[in-house]
Amino acid sequence: MHPFRIPKTRARRLPVLGAAVFITLGLFAPQSQAAAAPVGVTAPAGANPGGSAAPRAIPVPKSPHAMSNSPRFRLSSQDRAEESGPAAAPAVKASKSSSAAAADACGDLSGVIESTGSTLVQRLKALPQISCTYPLFNLTGESARKAFREAQMVTVANALRDDSASYAGNNSTSTGQLVMFLRAGYYVQDNNADVVGDYGTALEGAARGALDAFFAAPRSKDVTDANGEILNEVVTLIDSTHEAGRYAGVVKWMLGSYDGTWPGQMNLAMQHVEWVVENGFKAKNDERGWRSALKADPAVLDTWARFITRNGAQLNRLDVVSNVGRYLGYALDVPELKDRVRPLLKDLINRYPNVGPTAPITMNLGWYTRQYDRGNCAAYAICDLGERVLPEVLPIQHTCNAELKIRAQDMSPDQLTSTCTSLVGEDAYFHRVIGDKGAIPGDVNTDLEVVVFDDYTQYALYAWAIYDIDVDNGGMYEEGDPAVPGNQARFIAHEASWLRPDFQIWNLNHEYTHYLDGRSNMYGDFEAGMTTPTIWWVEGIAENISYGYRGERNADAIAEAGKNTYKLSDLFDTVYGQDEDPAVNSNRVYRWGWLAVRYMLQKHPADVGTVLGKYRTGDWTGARTVLKQTIGTRYDADFATWLTTDCATDDCGPLPEAPATAAPLCTISDPRQFDQNCRRDGLAASAGNYSYHFVYLPAGVKQLTITSSGGTGNADLYYGGGSWATTSNYQAKSTGAGNGETLTIDNPPSGWVYFSLAAAQDFSGVSLSTQSR
Repeated sequence: MHPFRIPKTRARRLPVLGAAVFITLGLFAPQSQAAAAPVGVTAPAGANPGGSAAPRAIPVPKSPHAMSNSPRFRLSSQDRAEESGPAAAPAVKASKSSSAAAADACGDLSGVIESTGSTLVQRLKALPQISCTYPLFNLTGESARKAFREAQMVTVANALRDDSASYAGNNSTSTGQLVMFLRAGYYVQDNNADVVGDYGTALEGAARGALDAFFAAPRSKDVTDANGEILNEVVTLIDSTHEAGRYAGVVKWMLGSYDGTWPGQMNLAMQHVEWVVENGFKAKNDERGWRSALKADPAVLDTWARFITRNGAQLNRLDVVSNVGRYLGYALDVPELKDRVRPLLKDLINRYPNVGPTAPITMNLGWYTRQYDRGNCAAYAICDLGERVLPEVLPIQHTCNAELKIRAQDMSPDQLTSTCTSLVGEDAYFHRVIGDKGAIPGDVNTDLEVVVFDDYTQYALYAWAIYDIDVDNGGMYEEGDPAVPGNQARFIAHEASWLRPDFQIWNLNHEYTHYLDGRSNMYGDFEAGMTTPTIWWVEGIAENISYGYRGERNADAIAEAGKNTYKLSDLFDTVYGQDEDPAVNSNRVYRWGWLAVRYMLQKHPADVGTVLGKYRTGDWTGARTVLKQTIGTRYDADFATWLTTDCATDDCGPLPEAPATAAPLCTISDPRQFDQNCRRDGLAASAGNYSYHFVYLPAGVKQLTITSSGGTGNADLYYGGGSWATTSNYQAKSTGAGNGETLTIDNPPSGWVYFSLAAAQDFSGVSLSTQSR
């Protein structure tokens, strides 16, 4: 998505297309950071210690499909309300009669909602089973206010305190119903505080009393399913009440006692510890007291590390040990604990293999060292971590041609071939639309490496270590510094596993457009291109080429057109992170970028050519002047009309080809001969050979323009005037990298003139056109 080119030093890193929501994928992926505006970051552990400044990163949102199909995920507290509803019951096939019977067994909850004081407690305890409380999590409006106003919550919290004094290690006294009422109250209030009202010190004191009493009960530590059924909800209630620090001792006991023999419900209680520690670490200003508790008793860290090593045999990707254990790395974010936790992490990261079933613990902990102890990879013996895992994680290396290569985790020969074919074809399509003047002088990004992980999980586990990037996105395009010889442009991606059995690399064509655009239109590196707002073009053209080349209708953008949300002149001001709501900003960047570029290419191609001419030379201020002063608001009214007419009736119209390259195919039978204004496609020659051509010019021609584009390899363009053009006999030449070459001959002679494509490398699929005036 964010389509940028990125230097390795001030790397232009572009995230990939998707929904503007970020999630935590538990043990599969290193903990995601919240989406943020691009900022400078220093090199992560294992990346160029003592080397150049770290790359600039712009995260790309993940696909919503990838999120919803994750084997296990929970929305981060940064994404929505922190409280969660009850765990889903096991899936069962039930008839209408059995469902009705279950509802009849629980009865009507209106009595609970309307009751107060001891009657409320009695009616809660009279519910026949814990699951009867589940509908309480869905209350809204006046029902939510009546049920969960602070006085009601205090009543039930005091009842839980009293009940806990004689807790028998099971639900014989309906302890679970009281716990679940409190959990539901916190959840509903967190989502509907304006209706339920604020919670204050009265509830804070009552909740502490209830939790203190429960954990003081000897049977609360029974390692049984009966106790686990209650304990797992009480542990979650610690998170609901934001009291992680107060109950650090409970967490320490669970970490120190857990082993693989715990029954299912107790195992679930251990899983819920993840929520307590995760949100405890993330709380602003240590509002939950978790960090303070660790500083007061740093032995918790040792217990935490032993929790992992003692249960090492359980590490299998989906295990609770990996999921809870990985948060030990967050302790590095507490300065007073750094020295204590460093040797623990060093041992754990290097104790187990970094690939296979143990990768979620080792790679997650390694990721935390990158986030919270940057530049100190030597302390963990992982400065070479990326180099170590690279050959095992990405063993496949495939060359499409001199300009394209693929490094992959798991792709079949057919998938490799189809990917090469797709990119080569897109190259030619891009140049037909843009009609550019070849590669920007001095741009040495002559080839692109496409890196493909098997799925998002594998991308998130390893891409940060191998390529020094953030991974809370759908992929990353790194342009590097296009002026540095040997620089490697790279698109780091993953397979869209949710589309299987169909094969698709997520955002492949969108990101490849960024590479082509960087080579042909955008001077310098990412930092240079961000001098003034250029996102309208950068993202807009990537969307247009991606959809146009694949022949797909951009339904979302077309639907937006009918809303007429933005003026064209406003879209010229688009930047990343412009709106606090990521979804709104993503909509403006991508859908409205598509609309702005589509309109300008259709209605004002000459203006596009003027702006790109300035982008191409790095005249960002000049381009901005054209957009905001020369054009200004002149096209706003027509743009609004186009949105409501062309977009409504013709899907916003076709994507036109540039006049210079959309010339008609030549009709003369001799494949060497050109009409005055025509093109020939599919030209090829082997290295050291030529594709020879000629055209007859009548008297009075003032200018002849010859343009080559597309295809693979490296064809140089030579003009010989009245004699055959070769590398040793020519009057003009264009010899940039690749096949994008242009020669403009002023006042050419009348009669036959000759030109050729010389194969600096094998080339094929090249288009060549002539225009005279």
